[in-house]
Amino acid sequence: MTMAAATPYPQTERTVPTRIPNRGSWDRETVHSILDEGYVCHLGFVRDGAPVVLPTLYARVGDRVYAHGSTGSPALRGARQDSGLPVCLTVTHVDGLVLARSAFHHSINYRSVVVHGTAYQVTDPAERSEALDALVEHIVPGRADDSRRANAKELAATAVIRLDLAEASAKIRTGGPSDDPEDLELPYWSGVLPVIHGYGAPIPADDLNPSIAVPAYLGTR
Repeated sequence: MTMAAATPYPQTERTVPTRIPNRGSWDRETVHSILDEGYVCHLGFVRDGAPVVLPTLYARVGDRVYAHGSTGSPALRGARQDSGLPVCLTVTHVDGLVLARSAFHHSINYRSVVVHGTAYQVTDPAERSEALDALVEHIVPGRADDSRRANAKELAATAVIRLDLAEASAKIRTGGPSDDPEDLELPYWSGVLPVIHGYGAPIPADDLNPSIAVPAYLGTR
């Protein structure tokens, strides 16, 4: 473990949970592991004085998160400015449904990350190439080298933004329900229903040449 990885993210007014703050974590490995397990983030920003939240694919490379989209996207156009675009990026995993004896104490077990910062559009060709490869690899490891990379026309229509992980935190809930003592004898089932994530068998494209086998990296998912 490097010294940088061992250093937690700073606790700021924006990254300390106001509700149940003891569930917060600023540990870099925890934040990174939650980001690395997800596929879709929600990117929030203000456009014309109104809040906007967009779901988008992302990938983490070190202490940076990259996202991509159309060059016509308002979020990506805003990030093109020298001042960048103030954003809030979130990722959440649901691990279980927590069923209490009372409706009030129902909850979920989850792991989430919130990142605050300024997003900038990536213009350096080498960094853009690295980021686009990372986005493909994040979704399916091994796929970047097993597909055609974007051509000049496609690159011209694609924008990539970068958000540094300088102000980030995780929040996690685990365990069972928190039933009130007076409810413990009620005749209702109480506990956790785990949420299981998995992959099915790969389904080939209708026009795929039958001689092309399923890649080995898909068999390990």
